Amino acid sequence: MQLHFSPSMRSITISSTTNNGFIDLMKIKVAARHISYRTLFHTILILAFLLPFVFILTALVTLEGVNKCSSFDCLGRRLGPRLLGRVDDSGRLVRDFYKILNEVKTGELPADLKLPDSFDQLVSDMNNNQYDAKTFAFMLRGMMEKFEREIRESKFAELMNKHFAASSIPKGIHCLSLRLTDEYSSNAHARKQLPPPELLPLLSDNTYHHFILSTDNILAASVVVNSAVQSSLKPEKIVFHVITDKKTYAGMHSWFALNPPSPAVVEIKGIHQFDWLTRENVPVLEAVENQNGIRNYYHGNHIAGTNLSDTNPRKFASKLQARSPKYISLLNHLRIYLPELFPNLDKVVFLDDDVVIQRDLSPLWEIDLEGKVNGAVETCRGEDEWVMSKHFRNYFNFSHPLISNHLDPDECAWAYGMNIFDLGAWRQTNIRETYHSWLKENLRSNLTMWKLGTLPPALIAFRGHVHPIDPSWHMLGLGYQNNTNFESVKKAAVIHYNGQSKPWLPIGFEHLRPFWTKYVNYSNDFVRNCHILES
Repeated sequence: MQLHFSPSMRSITISSTTNNGFIDLMKIKVAARHISYRTLFHTILILAFLLPFVFILTALVTLEGVNKCSSFDCLGRRLGPRLLGRVDDSGRLVRDFYKILNEVKTGELPADLKLPDSFDQLVSDMNNNQYDAKTFAFMLRGMMEKFEREIRESKFAELMNKHFAASSIPKGIHCLSLRLTDEYSSNAHARKQLPPPELLPLLSDNTYHHFILSTDNILAASVVVNSAVQSSLKPEKIVFHVITDKKTYAGMHSWFALNPPSPAVVEIKGIHQFDWLTRENVPVLEAVENQNGIRNYYHGNHIAGTNLSDTNPRKFASKLQARSPKYISLLNHLRIYLPELFPNLDKVVFLDDDVVIQRDLSPLWEIDLEGKVNGAVETCRGEDEWVMSKHFRNYFNFSHPLISNHLDPDECAWAYGMNIFDLGAWRQTNIRETYHSWLKENLRSNLTMWKLGTLPPALIAFRGHVHPIDPSWHMLGLGYQNNTNFESVKKAAVIHYNGQSKPWLPIGFEHLRPFWTKYVNYSNDFVRNCHILES
């Protein structure tokens, strides 16, 4: 862009360079009268100020493909609306479409409206049939509602399938139990006394660290014991008391007889071998196991009577988990009878079978429980808002008068699965009686006070008897929290796969399974022959 003054100083021309030469954009004529230098100076100053804007306008015209226009009038037609603040119609179209969407939001879908199955089909139908905007909005709404229903139904079906998978016994683990049971009947080494006679006094020696494990899962029990022994600084001070049911006793005994976790000591006991544990002493549990209504609730159709339209997948998953058959198993309720089952022991650590020990646990016996019975991790505070946000209201039905009159919905819950129990202090309380009385009340109320297994009555029975311990001792949620913090898992002393996604099941979380499988002896003949393979 150039500025030219005529020799007579009577005109000023602004021109621009193009492919075809120079184009005069503006020519200013000056009057014939004498022009003062001051006037000329101001004129030049104004023009110098305007030149950048003219340059920008010219560039915009060129970029928009209007450089073929040779007149200034073309530039005005193209840039005039912009200079006047006028915009294109896209904003108005959006507002109009939003208005149409609001109209169809609450209206009835036309009965004859045929919904496309995909976005491509929608585009094709719009092109072929030339639908108006309102019909298009109805089609969008119909497609969205259809896909939402299908996704919701698929999610509930997934949860049901996951529930059945979690409640079943994997073929490999069932095979392991059968083969070890057969080994017990045919191999004298599999029937040898556990522990050997010379070590029997250690079973009641309170200078040792006593762990109690109640399970019918042989593979899971082996992982708990192996991880505890391998993580211990003094494994020779460990005594494991493994309690199982009658059908699993022979197989469990065979495993630990053929695979002793030396130098630790292991005792295998079947429920049938405890003289104290008779139906006369636990009538409530007999009622739980035998009452038809209870059995139908835990073993029947888990979707019958459920209105899926009135719930969400997360609530439905919680209800399914609460109906796991394990919650009416005597093995699951056994921990409430520990003082009677082990009358000579003072302090024990109780472990669930879905835990892994990653750090030496001997300091647990040094914790001063300050006269309390149960050392446990509280689950109402922590970084994980899903796993560590449990209060009494998460477990109890506070619309029930007995619950609302006796319990505080904001009271902090605590975790079962890794607990330090002072059995001496326990024997001075009425915890077991309280547990039984509340179980009876829940049975009378047809399970309307709580649904979830053994923890709710324990929360009531142990009220005032719980001493909180540091959360680093026990990390929960690996069986239902897919987003578990990896670094926190590595640092935890005990990690707990509570939830449906157990590490020995196909539905276990792949990235969390290695913390468990590292303690499985995949070279063992029984494990290999049952095709229990490391994933």
